[in-house]
Amino acid sequence: MKEITVIGSISMDLVTTTKQIPESGETVFGEKFTMVPGGKGANQAVAISKLAAGEVALLGAVGEDAFGKDLISNLKNNLVFSDNVGTVPYPTGISQITIYDNDNRIVIVPGANNKVDTTNWAKEWEIIKNSRLVILQNEIPHKVNMKIAKFCKKHKIQLLYNPAPARKTDLEMLDFVDYITPNEHEFKDIFPNKSLEEGLKSYPNKLIITLGVKGVAFYDGTKIQHVSAIPADVVDTTGAGDTFNGAFGFAITRALSIKEAIEFAVIASHLSVQKFGAQGGMPTLREIKEHYKYEKKWNLK
Repeated sequence: MKEITVIGSISMDLVTTTKQIPESGETVFGEKFTMVPGGKGANQAVAISKLAAGEVALLGAVGEDAFGKDLISNLKNNLVFSDNVGTVPYPTGISQITIYDNDNRIVIVPGANNKVDTTNWAKEWEIIKNSRLVILQNEIPHKVNMKIAKFCKKHKIQLLYNPAPARKTDLEMLDFVDYITPNEHEFKDIFPNKSLEEGLKSYPNKLIITLGVKGVAFYDGTKIQHVSAIPADVVDTTGAGDTFNGAFGFAITRALSIKEAIEFAVIASHLSVQKFGAQGGMPTLREIKEHYKYEKKWNLK
């Protein structure tokens, strides 16, 4: 049994660092190019495994190519249970990431991630059924997410939904999830007619909005709670949101309150942006304890 099952994308990140963003029709020189493992599903699974090795399973798909083989090897090296990741006759998904001025711009080509299909699942449903928490994002088809969400609701399995990137069908998921974690831009896409305050008050203890340098907000049923961000010397923000979601999910399975879980996740994402790569900067539980005053009441092991 795995404490947490993540279902989502597995991609190779093609990362270019540049001091100049080209205008239309313009060519500029970049400073550095790197290929690093990514995909929101894989990132969140690795973030959890770094906090609790051996406690997370990942379901998804890669292609029949070199990227697919490398990504599976990376998951195994990070102690993510990936035996049921499928291989399909399509290219492995990629993300083209441009890092400029300590921020990123990302273009996703889903590839095999768009071919994730539950039709022939058997062992996969058992893995999900035996989990305490399931985590979903939006880099696999919506119909797959909906089927998994309904399954989790039926079997009383907690579900964390990270609606990234946002899409028009996200509202269909709301009745089936325990936590939904959009960033500020995704919130506006999902709830175009609601203010931040209206949205939060509509979904107490469910809607958790990450606000970048402004921190994180949620409504506890009585008042809107804010957890401040921690200033950082930023190297690469890629994967910060995935680190937050993975760490939040881990903390929830350790019976922390929502606010405590957010505080823990904020620390994890703060550490993650100080190193290069979506997965490369994700902290271990030991690193979090070493860098910050450790709250004994959290009782995290």
